[in-house]
Amino acid sequence: MIRVVIIDDIKEIREGLQILIDSSEGFSCQKTFATGELAIEELPALSPDVVLMDINLPGLNGIESVKKLKGLCPQVQFIMSTVYEDDENIFESLKAGASGYLLKKTAPSKILDAIVEVYNGGSPMSGQIARKVIASFQKKNSIDETEILTPKEKEVLKALAKGLRYKEIADEMKVSMETIRSHARNIYEKLQVQSRTEALNKVYGR
Repeated sequence: MIRVVIIDDIKEIREGLQILIDSSEGFSCQKTFATGELAIEELPALSPDVVLMDINLPGLNGIESVKKLKGLCPQVQFIMSTVYEDDENIFESLKAGASGYLLKKTAPSKILDAIVEVYNGGSPMSGQIARKVIASFQKKNSIDETEILTPKEKEVLKALAKGLRYKEIADEMKVSMETIRSHARNIYEKLQVQSRTEALNKVYGR
């Protein structure tokens, strides 16, 4: 039996989730809370397995509530339930200690699947959220990969990404073609790749 607590300031949502959980085999809704402050007072004693946490709570918001509750009961798994899918809320939630992030429009069966997944050690996320997380890491990797390049090498790499040939890059940068070849060799060596295609794939995820 997976013990679940719901924290949401909208009564209809709390009651709807409670009915969903209590009417599904293998799940039990221990309690619901309308605010993070109330949850902080009472939730540690309940010791639930999974908490569905709304972000947009009055007073202490969901992210701050998770941060405090995670310190009080680190074994509890938190899934953020929200209408927001902006990057800041996603990553602030994950940093606060949430293990999953679902949009409120998620189908009831998917919510139950997410509870089981997080209970078993997974990190459930709506498809749109997962894509944002992946895109962010890809962007971060792109920045990190090019930090080892000199400004000139970055310029050459950008020109290679545009599909320009060595001669065209040399003309654009007003240097010899051998200089561009030298920059390209250095780029490949630093990125540990063998070709233009591999370099662009590594940096830009093409």
